[in-house]
Amino acid sequence: MRDLYRVPISGNAASCDRGSKVLPAPSGAFNIAEERILLTAVDRLSHLQRLEAESIFIMREVVAECENPVMLYSIGKDSAVMLHLAMKAFYPAKPPFPVMHIDTRWKFREMIAFRDRMAAELGLKLIVHTNPDGLARGINPFTHGSAIHTDVMKTQGLKQALDLHGFDAAFGGARRDEEKSRAKERIFSFRSEHHRWDPKNQRPEPWNLFNTRKRKGESIRVFPLSNWTELDIWQYIHQEKIPIVPLYFAKPRPVVERDGNLIMVDDERMPLMPGEKPELKLVRFRTLGCYPLTGAIESEAATLPAILEEMFRAKNSERHGRVIDRDGEGSMEKKKQEGYF
Repeated sequence: MRDLYRVPISGNAASCDRGSKVLPAPSGAFNIAEERILLTAVDRLSHLQRLEAESIFIMREVVAECENPVMLYSIGKDSAVMLHLAMKAFYPAKPPFPVMHIDTRWKFREMIAFRDRMAAELGLKLIVHTNPDGLARGINPFTHGSAIHTDVMKTQGLKQALDLHGFDAAFGGARRDEEKSRAKERIFSFRSEHHRWDPKNQRPEPWNLFNTRKRKGESIRVFPLSNWTELDIWQYIHQEKIPIVPLYFAKPRPVVERDGNLIMVDDERMPLMPGEKPELKLVRFRTLGCYPLTGAIESEAATLPAILEEMFRAKNSERHGRVIDRDGEGSMEKKKQEGYF
């Protein structure tokens, strides 16, 4: 497991020396000599290696400049890649920040089992937070709808956790190619003391220069995967042999069709409509969230090469199956302005 995160320059891009010598985590910003070595190394890198090097640089920059960072871990494929990069960035030490999951209590059971297994195997400090107010009120996606459920259990839950632990920077796995509001967001996304995002007031990020100075009470959402695409993510998972939740692979699963989505019946809490009957279909998921709000796709892709082949033929966005993206009064940009991931 430990050798998985060693980064030789001939294969991966976090080290600036030849062979397999590991670049130690910096105690501060890179000096000019180190930066020249890094730029020389980057000239020799492949596309995925460049993306890897950029992401690792961003993570190290945050650790050097911020007092109390945290990694938001949503258990999906992007979180898996981000966690893998964090393990590489600070190898042989553990990442110098905890991993935090905002648990709505409506995630797929396989996701929760995978989360706990990865935290135990990697020896990570895992923080799990559920909005106690939402839990007491019994907020759920069926009786309250996707917009209220998402706001209370995700957005408000996230803001509670960030305030409770005093985190001043939070890594997230969002990518610019996912959705139009995310395309306009900077890698270092500054939030007000109330965790609000103002898309009209963003700092420039020329080259690899990031201004991390914050006003009192402000925090930063940092997106190391901003420049990655969905295809990049899958190719990197395949190249690095990164463990992912089995839900991404095709398998017969019990589903019902609702509003054009194939919704998996993951447990007994899901109420069935009159005349509805779960049907076993060969499906997989391109994106993962709360199971009642996440549509599956019919697929035979049960291996990573098959998923990659399917990716080249895909005509819909990976978030096509996310019900929350189609809330009439809750666009993704509005959610982000209010403090969403």
